[in-house]
Amino acid sequence: MAALVRIGSVCRGPAVPSLLFRSAPLIRPLAARKKDQDYPYFCTAKIHATPSNYAAAGSKAASLHWTGERIVSIALLGLGPVAYFYPGPVMDYSLAAVLTLHGHWGLGQVVTDYVHGDAKIKLANTGLFLLSAVTFAGLCYFNYHDVGICKAVALLWSK
Repeated sequence: MAALVRIGSVCRGPAVPSLLFRSAPLIRPLAARKKDQDYPYFCTAKIHATPSNYAAAGSKAASLHWTGERIVSIALLGLGPVAYFYPGPVMDYSLAAVLTLHGHWGLGQVVTDYVHGDAKIKLANTGLFLLSAVTFAGLCYFNYHDVGICKAVALLWSK
C-alpha cells in the first residue's frame, strides 16, 4: 500500500518540475486525448475507479455478484474442514459445484481484464463456459465412478 502514496506530494519544490507529478492522485500520461488546462501540450487521462462509470445508476448486479463471490469463497473455507471430517457423496458434489463456480468466476475476471474486442470477448466467454461445464462434468464423473474428491485428497495425503 505504500506505493499508492501520491508522488506529487513528495516531489514538490523549486527543483522538481510538476509536469509529470500533478496534484491528482492517479494520472497516467499520454493515455487519452484530453488536454490539460495548465499544460495544453500535455495529454493526460484521469483513472476513475468508481462503479458509477461502469454500471448504470441504481444497478445492483455488480454488488450482488461481488457478494456471491464472497459467499462462495467463505463456503470453500468452510467446506475444507467439513469435507475432511465428514467425507461422502454430499461433500464430493458440493465441492465439485463450489470449486467449479469459484474457478469460473475467477477465470471470468481474467477474461474481463485481458480480453478486448467484442468478438474475442464472446469467444473467450464461450470457451470459459465450455471449460466450466467440462470441469463440473469431469468432477461429477470422478465422484460417481471413482473414489470422489474427499477420498482422493485423503489418499494423496496418506502416501
